[in-house]
Amino acid sequence: MSKADLSKQPAQVAAMFDQVSTRYDRTNNVLSVGNAALWRVATTRAVAPRAGETILDVAAGTGTSSASLARNGASVVAADFSAGMIDVGRQRQAGNPFIRFVQADAMDLPFDDDTFDAVTISFGLRNIVDPKKALAEFFRVVKPGGRVVVCEFSQPPLAPVRAGYSAYLKFGMPVLARVASSNPAAYEYLMESIQAWPDQRALAGWMREAGFERVAYRNLTAGIVAVHRGFKPERQAAPVEPVAATPAVDPQPEAPAEKPAAATKPKAAPKPKAAPTKAKPAAAKPAAAKPAAAKPASAKPASAKPAAGKPAAPKSAAAKPTTPKPAAPKPKRSTSAGSESRPASAGTAGSEESASTIPSEGE
Repeated sequence: MSKADLSKQPAQVAAMFDQVSTRYDRTNNVLSVGNAALWRVATTRAVAPRAGETILDVAAGTGTSSASLARNGASVVAADFSAGMIDVGRQRQAGNPFIRFVQADAMDLPFDDDTFDAVTISFGLRNIVDPKKALAEFFRVVKPGGRVVVCEFSQPPLAPVRAGYSAYLKFGMPVLARVASSNPAAYEYLMESIQAWPDQRALAGWMREAGFERVAYRNLTAGIVAVHRGFKPERQAAPVEPVAATPAVDPQPEAPAEKPAAATKPKAAPKPKAAPTKAKPAAAKPAAAKPAAAKPASAKPASAKPAAGKPAAPKSAAAKPTTPKPAAPKPKRSTSAGSESRPASAGTAGSEESASTIPSEGE
Protein backbone atom coordinates (compact mmCIF):
# COMPACT_ATOMS: atom_id res chain seq x y z
CA MET A 1 0.00 0.00 0.00
CA SER A 2 1.39 3.40 -1.01
CA LYS A 3 1.06 6.63 0.89
CA ALA A 4 1.79 10.09 -0.45
CA ASP A 5 3.53 12.72 1.66
CA LEU A 6 3.24 16.48 1.85
CA SER A 7 5.61 16.89 -1.08
CA LYS A 8 2.56 15.81 -3.12
CA GLN A 9 4.48 14.30 -5.99
CA PRO A 10 1.95 13.63 -8.75
CA ALA A 11 3.06 10.03 -9.26
CA GLN A 12 2.69 9.22 -5.56
CA VAL A 13 -0.69 10.93 -5.22
CA ALA A 14 -2.01 9.25 -8.37
CA ALA A 15 -0.85 5.82 -7.21
CA MET A 16 -2.46 6.36 -3.81
CA PHE A 17 -5.82 7.24 -5.34
CA ASP A 18 -5.58 4.38 -7.80
CA GLN A 19 -5.49 2.00 -4.83
CA VAL A 20 -8.48 3.54 -3.03
CA SER A 21 -10.61 4.12 -6.14
CA THR A 22 -12.95 1.14 -5.77
CA ARG A 23 -14.03 2.02 -2.21
CA TYR A 24 -13.36 5.75 -2.34
CA ASP A 25 -16.96 7.00 -2.22
CA ARG A 26 -17.98 4.66 0.58
CA THR A 27 -14.93 5.61 2.66
CA ASN A 28 -15.70 9.31 2.20
CA ASN A 29 -19.23 8.84 3.48
CA VAL A 30 -17.96 6.98 6.54
CA LEU A 31 -15.14 9.39 7.38
CA SER A 32 -17.33 12.45 6.89
CA VAL A 33 -20.07 10.94 9.05
CA GLY A 34 -22.56 11.43 6.23
CA ASN A 35 -21.65 15.06 5.54
CA ALA A 36 -20.05 14.35 2.16
CA ALA A 37 -23.44 14.36 0.45
CA LEU A 38 -24.36 17.69 2.06
CA TRP A 39 -21.06 19.25 0.95
CA ARG A 40 -21.68 18.04 -2.59
CA VAL A 41 -25.14 19.64 -2.64
CA ALA A 42 -23.72 22.96 -1.38
CA THR A 43 -21.00 22.89 -4.05
CA THR A 44 -23.51 22.17 -6.81
CA ARG A 45 -25.64 25.10 -5.66
CA ALA A 46 -22.61 27.38 -5.66
CA VAL A 47 -21.78 26.36 -9.24
CA ALA A 48 -25.46 26.79 -10.23
CA PRO A 49 -25.20 24.67 -13.43
CA ARG A 50 -27.68 25.39 -16.19
CA ALA A 51 -28.78 23.34 -19.17
CA GLY A 52 -26.51 23.81 -22.15
CA GLU A 53 -23.50 24.99 -20.15
CA THR A 54 -20.11 23.27 -20.27
CA ILE A 55 -18.55 22.67 -16.85
CA LEU A 56 -15.10 21.34 -15.97
CA ASP A 57 -15.00 19.17 -12.83
CA VAL A 58 -11.34 18.89 -11.79
CA ALA A 59 -10.28 16.01 -9.51
CA ALA A 60 -13.66 14.49 -10.34
CA GLY A 61 -12.64 11.03 -9.07
CA THR A 62 -15.36 8.52 -9.81
CA GLY A 63 -17.71 11.21 -11.17
CA THR A 64 -20.08 11.49 -8.21
CA SER A 65 -19.74 15.28 -8.16
CA SER A 66 -19.96 15.38 -11.97
CA ALA A 67 -23.28 13.53 -11.91
CA SER A 68 -24.66 16.13 -9.51
CA LEU A 69 -23.54 18.95 -11.81
CA ALA A 70 -25.04 17.29 -14.91
CA ARG A 71 -28.44 16.69 -13.35
CA ASN A 72 -29.88 19.90 -14.85
CA GLY A 73 -28.64 19.18 -18.37
CA ALA A 74 -25.16 20.73 -18.26
CA SER A 75 -22.33 19.01 -20.13
CA VAL A 76 -19.59 18.05 -17.65
CA VAL A 77 -15.97 17.18 -18.40
CA ALA A 78 -14.74 15.06 -15.49
CA ALA A 79 -10.96 15.44 -15.25
CA ASP A 80 -8.64 13.53 -12.93
CA PHE A 81 -4.98 12.54 -13.04
CA SER A 82 -5.66 9.12 -11.49
CA ALA A 83 -6.26 6.51 -14.18
CA GLY A 84 -7.83 4.20 -11.60
CA MET A 85 -10.38 6.81 -10.59
CA ILE A 86 -11.29 7.50 -14.21
CA ASP A 87 -11.79 3.80 -14.96
CA VAL A 88 -14.18 3.42 -12.04
CA GLY A 89 -15.94 6.64 -12.99
CA ARG A 90 -16.47 5.58 -16.59
CA GLN A 91 -18.05 2.34 -15.42
CA ARG A 92 -20.38 4.00 -12.93
CA GLN A 93 -21.40 6.87 -15.22
CA ALA A 94 -21.54 4.85 -18.43
CA GLY A 95 -25.22 5.59 -18.92
CA ASN A 96 -24.90 9.34 -18.42
CA PRO A 97 -24.53 11.12 -21.79
CA PHE A 98 -23.73 14.45 -20.14
CA ILE A 99 -20.42 13.32 -18.56
CA ARG A 100 -17.11 12.80 -20.38
CA PHE A 101 -13.99 11.61 -18.53
CA VAL A 102 -10.53 12.97 -19.34
CA GLN A 103 -7.23 12.18 -17.66
CA ALA A 104 -5.56 15.53 -17.01
CA ASP A 105 -3.16 17.38 -14.74
CA ALA A 106 -4.75 20.35 -12.98
CA MET A 107 -1.55 22.38 -13.40
CA ASP A 108 -1.50 21.83 -17.18
CA LEU A 109 -5.05 21.41 -18.40
CA PRO A 110 -5.39 20.16 -22.03
CA PHE A 111 -8.07 22.70 -22.92
CA ASP A 112 -8.14 25.97 -24.86
CA ASP A 113 -8.57 29.37 -23.26
CA ASP A 114 -12.10 30.52 -22.42
CA THR A 115 -13.64 27.08 -22.91
CA PHE A 116 -15.89 26.45 -19.89
CA ASP A 117 -18.79 28.31 -18.35
CA ALA A 118 -17.69 27.10 -14.91
CA VAL A 119 -14.79 25.22 -13.31
CA THR A 120 -15.06 23.41 -9.99
CA ILE A 121 -12.87 21.21 -7.83
CA SER A 122 -13.90 19.37 -4.65
CA PHE A 123 -11.30 18.19 -2.13
CA GLY A 124 -8.61 18.10 -4.81
CA LEU A 125 -6.82 21.45 -4.70
CA ARG A 126 -5.17 20.41 -1.45
CA ASN A 127 -3.50 17.45 -3.25
CA ILE A 128 -1.84 19.53 -5.98
CA VAL A 129 1.85 20.37 -5.77
CA ASP A 130 1.31 24.01 -6.75
CA PRO A 131 -2.31 25.03 -6.03
CA LYS A 132 -1.69 28.60 -7.20
CA LYS A 133 -0.64 27.31 -10.61
CA ALA A 134 -3.81 25.22 -10.75
CA LEU A 135 -5.92 28.29 -9.94
CA ALA A 136 -4.19 30.14 -12.78
CA GLU A 137 -5.14 27.28 -15.11
CA PHE A 138 -8.75 27.46 -13.93
CA PHE A 139 -8.72 31.18 -14.71
CA ARG A 140 -7.32 30.52 -18.17
CA VAL A 141 -9.86 27.90 -19.29
CA VAL A 142 -13.01 29.53 -17.85
CA LYS A 143 -14.90 31.98 -20.03
CA PRO A 144 -15.02 35.71 -19.19
CA GLY A 145 -17.81 36.15 -16.70
CA GLY A 146 -17.62 32.44 -15.75
CA ARG A 147 -17.28 31.21 -12.19
CA VAL A 148 -14.86 28.97 -10.33
CA VAL A 149 -15.96 27.06 -7.23
CA VAL A 150 -13.54 25.37 -4.83
CA CYS A 151 -14.80 23.06 -2.08
CA GLU A 152 -12.02 22.14 0.31
CA PHE A 153 -11.26 21.21 3.90
CA SER A 154 -10.51 24.32 5.94
CA GLN A 155 -9.85 25.62 9.43
CA PRO A 156 -12.81 26.03 11.81
CA PRO A 157 -12.82 29.62 13.11
CA LEU A 158 -14.00 28.64 16.62
CA ALA A 159 -11.28 27.32 18.91
CA PRO A 160 -13.44 24.59 20.56
CA VAL A 161 -14.47 23.23 17.17
CA ARG A 162 -10.84 23.33 16.02
CA ALA A 163 -9.72 21.37 19.03
CA GLY A 164 -12.43 18.72 18.64
CA TYR A 165 -11.78 18.38 14.91
CA SER A 166 -8.05 18.01 15.46
CA ALA A 167 -8.70 15.24 17.99
CA TYR A 168 -10.94 13.45 15.49
CA LEU A 169 -8.26 13.64 12.78
CA LYS A 170 -5.63 12.19 15.09
CA PHE A 171 -7.61 9.48 16.84
CA GLY A 172 -11.04 8.91 15.32
CA MET A 173 -10.34 8.98 11.58
CA PRO A 174 -7.51 6.39 11.61
CA VAL A 175 -9.84 3.89 13.30
CA LEU A 176 -12.60 4.47 10.75
CA ALA A 177 -10.12 4.35 7.88
CA ARG A 178 -8.95 0.89 8.92
CA VAL A 179 -12.54 -0.30 8.83
CA ALA A 180 -13.78 1.35 5.66
CA SER A 181 -10.72 1.89 3.45
CA SER A 182 -8.73 -0.48 1.31
CA ASN A 183 -5.64 1.63 2.03
CA PRO A 184 -5.74 2.98 5.60
CA ALA A 185 -2.22 4.41 5.27
CA ALA A 186 -3.47 6.76 2.57
CA TYR A 187 -5.74 8.47 5.08
CA GLU A 188 -2.79 9.31 7.27
CA TYR A 189 -1.78 11.59 4.43
CA LEU A 190 -5.33 12.97 4.43
CA MET A 191 -4.98 14.02 8.06
CA GLU A 192 -1.55 15.61 7.47
CA SER A 193 -2.67 17.51 4.38
CA ILE A 194 -5.75 18.91 6.12
CA GLN A 195 -3.76 20.20 9.06
CA ALA A 196 -1.18 21.80 6.76
CA TRP A 197 -3.79 23.46 4.53
CA PRO A 198 -4.31 27.25 4.93
CA ASP A 199 -7.48 28.84 6.23
CA GLN A 200 -10.36 30.38 4.31
CA ARG A 201 -8.92 33.87 4.01
CA ALA A 202 -5.64 32.61 2.61
CA LEU A 203 -7.36 30.58 -0.11
CA ALA A 204 -9.57 33.57 -0.97
CA GLY A 205 -6.39 35.63 -1.34
CA TRP A 206 -4.91 33.05 -3.73
CA MET A 207 -8.02 33.27 -5.88
CA ARG A 208 -7.76 37.04 -6.07
CA GLU A 209 -4.09 36.76 -7.00
CA ALA A 210 -5.11 34.46 -9.87
CA GLY A 211 -7.33 37.25 -11.20
CA PHE A 212 -10.78 36.32 -9.91
CA GLU A 213 -13.15 39.01 -8.70
CA ARG A 214 -16.09 38.98 -6.28
CA VAL A 215 -14.33 36.24 -4.33
CA ALA A 216 -16.34 34.95 -1.38
CA TYR A 217 -16.56 31.83 0.73
CA ARG A 218 -19.09 30.02 2.88
CA ASN A 219 -18.27 27.80 5.83
CA LEU A 220 -19.85 24.36 6.01
CA THR A 221 -20.03 22.17 9.12
CA ALA A 222 -18.68 24.93 11.39
CA GLY A 223 -15.79 25.67 9.04
CA ILE A 224 -14.45 22.14 8.71
CA VAL A 225 -15.16 22.61 5.01
CA ALA A 226 -15.49 25.87 3.05
CA VAL A 227 -16.88 26.58 -0.41
CA HIS A 228 -15.07 29.38 -2.25
CA ARG A 229 -16.34 31.08 -5.37
CA GLY A 230 -14.92 33.70 -7.73
CA PHE A 231 -15.69 35.10 -11.17
CA LYS A 232 -13.49 35.80 -14.16
CA PRO A 233 -13.90 39.46 -15.16
CA GLU A 234 -15.86 40.27 -18.28
CA ARG A 235 -13.81 41.43 -21.24
CA GLN A 236 -15.87 44.60 -21.37
CA ALA A 237 -14.55 45.54 -17.95
CA ALA A 238 -11.10 46.48 -19.35
CA PRO A 239 -12.25 49.68 -21.18
CA VAL A 240 -13.90 50.98 -18.00
CA GLU A 241 -10.70 52.71 -16.88
CA PRO A 242 -10.38 54.91 -20.02
CA VAL A 243 -14.05 55.87 -19.63
CA ALA A 244 -13.41 56.92 -16.03
CA ALA A 245 -10.47 59.06 -17.22
CA THR A 246 -12.50 60.93 -19.87
CA PRO A 247 -13.96 63.53 -17.43
CA ALA A 248 -10.67 65.36 -18.03
CA VAL A 249 -12.14 66.33 -21.43
CA ASP A 250 -15.03 68.21 -19.78
CA PRO A 251 -13.16 71.54 -19.67
CA GLN A 252 -13.02 71.57 -23.50
CA PRO A 253 -16.66 72.65 -23.89
CA GLU A 254 -15.86 75.49 -21.49
CA ALA A 255 -12.99 76.69 -23.71
CA PRO A 256 -15.39 78.44 -26.14
CA ALA A 257 -16.59 80.45 -23.12
CA GLU A 258 -13.21 82.21 -23.19
CA LYS A 259 -13.68 83.15 -26.84
CA PRO A 260 -16.84 85.19 -26.16
CA ALA A 261 -14.93 86.89 -23.36
CA ALA A 262 -12.21 87.77 -25.86
CA ALA A 263 -14.89 88.88 -28.30
CA THR A 264 -16.15 91.49 -25.86
CA LYS A 265 -12.78 93.26 -25.98
CA PRO A 266 -13.07 94.16 -29.70
CA LYS A 267 -16.54 95.59 -28.98
CA ALA A 268 -15.08 97.97 -26.43
CA ALA A 269 -12.13 98.81 -28.69
CA PRO A 270 -14.12 100.68 -31.39
CA LYS A 271 -15.26 103.22 -28.79
CA PRO A 272 -11.82 104.88 -28.52
CA LYS A 273 -11.76 105.05 -32.31
CA ALA A 274 -15.02 107.00 -32.30
CA ALA A 275 -13.50 109.56 -29.92
CA PRO A 276 -10.77 110.76 -32.35
CA THR A 277 -13.39 111.17 -35.11
CA LYS A 278 -15.27 113.64 -32.91
CA ALA A 279 -12.05 115.37 -31.98
CA LYS A 280 -11.27 116.17 -35.63
CA PRO A 281 -14.28 118.43 -36.12
CA ALA A 282 -13.51 120.02 -32.77
CA ALA A 283 -9.97 120.71 -33.94
CA ALA A 284 -11.29 122.21 -37.20
CA LYS A 285 -12.74 125.24 -35.38
CA PRO A 286 -9.46 126.54 -33.95
CA ALA A 287 -7.70 125.68 -37.20
CA ALA A 288 -8.38 129.15 -38.60
CA ALA A 289 -6.92 130.98 -35.63
CA LYS A 290 -4.25 128.64 -34.36
CA PRO A 291 -3.40 125.88 -36.84
CA ALA A 292 -0.38 124.89 -34.79
CA ALA A 293 -2.56 124.18 -31.76
CA ALA A 294 -4.92 122.08 -33.86
CA LYS A 295 -2.22 119.52 -34.59
CA PRO A 296 -1.40 118.96 -30.93
CA ALA A 297 -5.13 118.58 -30.36
CA SER A 298 -4.93 115.28 -32.26
CA ALA A 299 -2.41 114.12 -29.70
CA LYS A 300 -4.61 113.29 -26.80
CA PRO A 301 -2.35 114.07 -23.84
CA ALA A 302 -0.37 116.99 -25.33
CA SER A 303 -3.31 118.93 -26.76
CA ALA A 304 -5.26 118.59 -23.57
CA LYS A 305 -2.80 120.70 -21.56
CA PRO A 306 -2.45 123.79 -23.84
CA ALA A 307 -6.14 123.91 -24.70
CA ALA A 308 -7.08 125.80 -21.58
CA GLY A 309 -10.24 127.15 -23.09
CA LYS A 310 -11.71 123.86 -24.14
CA PRO A 311 -10.73 121.12 -21.64
CA ALA A 312 -14.22 119.65 -21.57
CA ALA A 313 -13.95 117.75 -24.84
CA PRO A 314 -10.67 115.98 -23.95
CA LYS A 315 -12.02 115.05 -20.54
CA SER A 316 -15.07 113.49 -22.07
CA ALA A 317 -12.86 111.66 -24.50
CA ALA A 318 -10.70 110.46 -21.64
CA ALA A 319 -13.72 109.25 -19.76
CA LYS A 320 -14.78 107.08 -22.66
CA PRO A 321 -11.56 105.01 -22.73
CA THR A 322 -12.00 104.34 -19.05
CA THR A 323 -15.31 102.57 -19.69
CA PRO A 324 -13.78 99.41 -21.30
CA LYS A 325 -11.51 98.89 -18.28
CA PRO A 326 -14.29 97.14 -16.29
CA ALA A 327 -14.12 94.43 -18.96
CA ALA A 328 -10.93 93.24 -17.27
CA PRO A 329 -12.85 91.25 -14.61
CA LYS A 330 -14.41 89.18 -17.40
CA PRO A 331 -11.23 87.13 -17.94
CA LYS A 332 -11.38 86.39 -14.22
CA ARG A 333 -14.74 84.76 -14.78
CA SER A 334 -13.28 82.65 -17.57
CA THR A 335 -10.48 81.45 -15.31
CA SER A 336 -13.10 79.87 -13.05
CA ALA A 337 -13.62 77.34 -15.85
CA GLY A 338 -10.60 75.42 -14.63
CA SER A 339 -12.64 73.58 -12.01
CA GLU A 340 -10.99 70.24 -12.76
CA SER A 341 -10.13 69.71 -9.12
CA ARG A 342 -13.07 67.32 -8.79
CA PRO A 343 -11.42 63.89 -9.43
CA ALA A 344 -13.71 61.03 -10.28
CA SER A 345 -14.17 58.59 -7.41
CA ALA A 346 -11.58 56.05 -8.56
CA GLY A 347 -10.71 54.43 -5.29
CA THR A 348 -14.02 52.94 -4.24
CA ALA A 349 -14.29 50.14 -6.77
CA GLY A 350 -13.41 46.53 -6.09
CA SER A 351 -14.27 46.28 -2.41
CA GLU A 352 -14.65 42.54 -2.58
CA GLU A 353 -13.85 42.06 1.08
CA SER A 354 -17.43 42.99 1.90
CA ALA A 355 -18.69 39.75 0.35
CA SER A 356 -17.26 37.44 2.97
CA THR A 357 -19.69 34.59 2.54
CA ILE A 358 -21.66 32.79 -0.16
CA PRO A 359 -25.41 32.78 0.58
CA SER A 360 -26.92 29.49 1.59
CA GLU A 361 -28.52 29.15 -1.83
CA GLY A 362 -25.10 29.48 -3.46
CA GLU A 363 -26.27 32.44 -5.54
